Amino acid sequence: MSSDGRLAVYAGSFDPVTNGHLDLIERASALFDRVIVAIGIHPTRKPLFSADERIGLIKVVTAHLPNIVVDSFDGLLIEYCKQHSAGVIVRGLRAATDFEYELQIAHANADLAPAIDTVFLPTRTNYGFVSASLVREIASHKGDVSRYAPLAVREALAKKFGA
Repeated sequence: MSSDGRLAVYAGSFDPVTNGHLDLIERASALFDRVIVAIGIHPTRKPLFSADERIGLIKVVTAHLPNIVVDSFDGLLIEYCKQHSAGVIVRGLRAATDFEYELQIAHANADLAPAIDTVFLPTRTNYGFVSASLVREIASHKGDVSRYAPLAVREALAKKFGA
């Protein structure tokens, strides 16, 4: 099976999708012909939003990007990439600590599937500290997350937390 270098996969839990995620999706969209935003489903984790809710939110906030597909998967990301003939995995880096972990995973993925490359995109400075867990925490205390999450996500968080 040959990989398509123009098809990239950007995977994560996206619980919820943040402005930092959206920035990376937009940048990946400009770099590759097609990008699959793949929501990883982990049976041991208890996400705030269901997989279907996360898919819906990502579709709403990426509606302006015609080459984005949103999907979910369980199991190994590298196997998902092989099944879809993706040639590239896109990973965002916020800090040096992210790099060490992500490099270890990239090396393992390269060992398992040498034809699939990993591309690291550094986050923009203003999103370097933003994480989905931070957004959830602020929103759970009725804090203002307007700088960190798209409108559709803020509305969904308000419903979850009864704001």
